[in-house]
Amino acid sequence: MTATVHIVVPAGIDDPARPSGGNAYDRRVCNGLADAGWTVHVHEVPGSWPWPDARSHAALADALSRIPDRALVLVDGLVASPAPEVLVPERTRLRLVALVHMPLRDEREGAALSAAASVVTTSAWARRVLLQLYSLPGNRVHVAEPGVEQAELAPGTATAGALLSVGAVIPGKGHDVLLDALAPLTGLCWQCLCVGSLERDPIFVERLRRRLAAGKMDERVRFSGPQAGAELAGSYGAADVLVLPSRTETYGMVVAEALARGLPVVAADVGGVPEALGHGADGTRPGVLVPPDDPAALRGALRAWLSDADLRLRLRRAARERRESLAGWSTTTSAVAEVLGRAA
Repeated sequence: MTATVHIVVPAGIDDPARPSGGNAYDRRVCNGLADAGWTVHVHEVPGSWPWPDARSHAALADALSRIPDRALVLVDGLVASPAPEVLVPERTRLRLVALVHMPLRDEREGAALSAAASVVTTSAWARRVLLQLYSLPGNRVHVAEPGVEQAELAPGTATAGALLSVGAVIPGKGHDVLLDALAPLTGLCWQCLCVGSLERDPIFVERLRRRLAAGKMDERVRFSGPQAGAELAGSYGAADVLVLPSRTETYGMVVAEALARGLPVVAADVGGVPEALGHGADGTRPGVLVPPDDPAALRGALRAWLSDADLRLRLRRAARERRESLAGWSTTTSAVAEVLGRAA
């Protein structure tokens, strides 16, 4: 008998103007389950997730009401976690599994996740957070790390100064920390490309642009807006190192995307980033971790990268070794499918 799953996600997961790791993960899992023989019904729910209003709750309640009794339902955490008043009444009618990309850390999330038969998280760090915060049985909370596509090695540039940052330009991604770190390094040879949506926090973006102009860095730091497909692959391929100054990350899918091309990473030591970064064959990290929200520490790591050829050689070797151990999306799908199978 063919297994069937209903997957409830925020509206717009395929919108190229709003790329995110969570959206990419959801789409990969939907497609992977279908390829594995599951019958997949995707329900996109409009609303102001993860800060829903009454209209958002009504849209979710309507979507769930259309799903048959006893059906297996995988609900994205952006929708599930802030809506216990919708999920809890459905716990006896539907077999609910929650997919948590980023813990919201509030009582409402605890109530919502308690209504689920199982919870899938995207990193061991997120699993630990959920178990520490809420009274969830450990055997109901599982990890399905994001996968990554195979990619060609990035050749690198002669100066090693092609810096790449990938992520929506919002405070949580730490672009302000990045600019503060780069400002005193104008005597070194580097260019920085920041790829990511400029629409989610226009006030923050404008503040960064003013900062660039005031520091006369606007010719060295470029905000391209979102990229996908061949364009994004081209940006990775032209880079020397990925810089991820985030204040929080559940896993850091862009870390794996960089490592898939043999690119070392300079990143804030937050959340699941150390898991994504991993180690090379001899235990060497394929990058440098620095404390979050610390421009001086980030500056020191970038200065070392730009000025120390031996360091670059070690990190590049470790990144290419780590590249060989990265798991693909089929591994992610299999982990999610196993959880769904148990819930079914």
